This record gives sequence, C-alpha cells and structure tokens, in this order.
Amino acid sequence: MLRLRLRHAATALALALPLLAHAASAEEFTVTSWGGAYQDAQRKAFFEPYTKATGVKLNEDQWSGELAKVRGMVQSGSTSWDLVSTDPKTAELGCNDGLFERLDYSRIGDTADFAKGAELECAFGTDVYATILGYDPTKLKGEAPKSVADIFDTKKFPGKRGLQKVPADNLELALVADGVPYDKVYDVLKTKEGQDRAFKKLDTIKKDVVWWTAGAQPPQMLAAGEVVMTTAWNGRIADANKNGQHFTMVWPNQVQGFDMWVIPTGSKKIDAVYDFLKYYYQPKNLARITDYIAYAPTTNAALKMVSPDILPDLPTAPQNMKGAIVQDPEFWGDYGTELEARFNSWLAN
Repeated sequence: MLRLRLRHAATALALALPLLAHAASAEEFTVTSWGGAYQDAQRKAFFEPYTKATGVKLNEDQWSGELAKVRGMVQSGSTSWDLVSTDPKTAELGCNDGLFERLDYSRIGDTADFAKGAELECAFGTDVYATILGYDPTKLKGEAPKSVADIFDTKKFPGKRGLQKVPADNLELALVADGVPYDKVYDVLKTKEGQDRAFKKLDTIKKDVVWWTAGAQPPQMLAAGEVVMTTAWNGRIADANKNGQHFTMVWPNQVQGFDMWVIPTGSKKIDAVYDFLKYYYQPKNLARITDYIAYAPTTNAALKMVSPDILPDLPTAPQNMKGAIVQDPEFWGDYGTELEARFNSWLAN
C-alpha cells in the first residue's frame, strides 16, 4: 500500500512539474491603459483572471493617449510598455509612424467575427465604446438635448460645456451640428472646405468650453456643476450612475469607437503578450467586460453571451444606434497629424 501511494505521489509530481516549470518561467509584462473605471473593469474582467489561470503577473501603468511618450520609448530603444490600450485614431497614427508592431492575427484567433473596424494592421479591437452627451437633469432645466451635437446649441442650452481636448469626435460633431448628415461626415471632413467648416463651428462655442483630458473628468464636472453638459465616454457616465449619480445619457449621434490593444515597437515580451491576447479573444472572456462597464464586446459570439439586462446600456444596442457615427481610423491615420497640429494652434489663439 505504501509503495502504491509513493507511486501515485511520484506520478502526480511528474504531472505537476511542467505546470510548475511554466509558472516559474511565466514572463510578467506591463500593460498600460486609461485608468479610472475602465482600467478597474479590465483588471477584474481580464488581468486578475489571467494571472490566476496562468501565474503570469501583469504590471499596470496608465496614460492619456499621448503618442509622444511611446515615441520617446521606441526612439530611445527603451520600450517599457508591452501592451497598450488605445483608440483607433492613435493606433493608426502610431502604426504609420512605426511605433506599434504589425500584429500576427494567427496568434490571436479567427477574426472573421470581428465588428467592422475592429481589425487594424497594428491594433486589435477589444470593446466598443461611445462618446455620448451627458447632463444632470436636476441642473439642466427646460427642454432636454436630443442629440450629442446639441452641445453646440448655446442659445437653447446656455452655460459651460465639456469637450475632450482632441480634434477627433469634436470635428465630426461640429459638422453634424452644422447640418451635415451623420453618414456623410467623413466625405466632408476629407476636404479643406469641410475642415474649415468644422473649425468655424467650433469657434461658436470656444469661449464656453471646459476641456477634459481624462475619462474620469466629465462625471466629476457634472457633479460639481462646472458644466451644464459634456461629451463623455458612455461607460464613465454609466459607472457614475451606478455609484449614486443620476446623469442622463443622450445617444443619438453618438461617436462610436473601439478600445484597442497595441504592442509598442521594441517590446521584449511579445510572446507573453500574444498568449494574453489569445486568452482575451475567447468569446466568454471578451464578453466579461460588460459585467464591469457598459462597453460592448467586438464579436457577435461574445455579444451573444452578454446578459439581456446589460444590453440596453451598450453602444451597439439597436435603440442606441440612431444617427451613430462610427469613427473612421483610416481617416484619422491619414489626416490626424495635420488636424492635431491645427487643433492645437486653434486652441492657442
């Protein structure tokens, strides 16, 4: 009997050794995201479960989308970030400048089920978010805004309003507010006349704008009464409401975008990162983000796994899609650098 137990123990140890060796050799890496409610959601939905399943430690950092920081790492040959959450515009700009690795999708999974726009050369779409209009109905009296583009109507809705301190989304909404059909926005914005028209419309509210640079700021500004309305990422307003606020979200003319993973050029942990991305892409894992923040997964297979109670709060819910503008990453890849420079100059004058 003792000999049998020893044999079983030896067999169990032999089976465990490869797993122990894998855990011992598991290569930790650094993942960088947007902080706040979104990164909290990522941590609960993906980072912690992945570490528990594999033993691989994920170190975390935060950023606000400033490509200059990645550029400095890459050009100095000291890339310390291995996986970064970004938006399509920044992904395309960085890809064009050689700041992000070209992805090998065969190491992630079958992309046939991806939503349109979620598969870029250097970026993998992880969830769908929306820039919406948020306001506090206890402070904004009278007629309620009906469209995100109503943020440009200072006569009907006087007072300070919040906008993200970037050209993307703002230029699209400016054209819609100026009468351009939502599905023709990029046709117009590709022209010099269209760009001039968008900046002219921005001029009409410039003195009334409070600029935000981090996703946590819009709900804070609403709660403090600093603005009467603001553009915001829908998940941040939904999260604020879960925590006791009663803000209203306006969906028509939402600007729909993706959060995306990119691998900075020069990362020394690429194999470990691809292992994580393969895990991330599994439908049951991809759908888990909706348990923690109101962003939609990027595949139909994952969307089918979302609770029916959660679906109405997601950007891709049919009732939220009226006049939705889907951000065009190719446009921002082609025109982003030029429009960023013009926007910054416009801000300074």
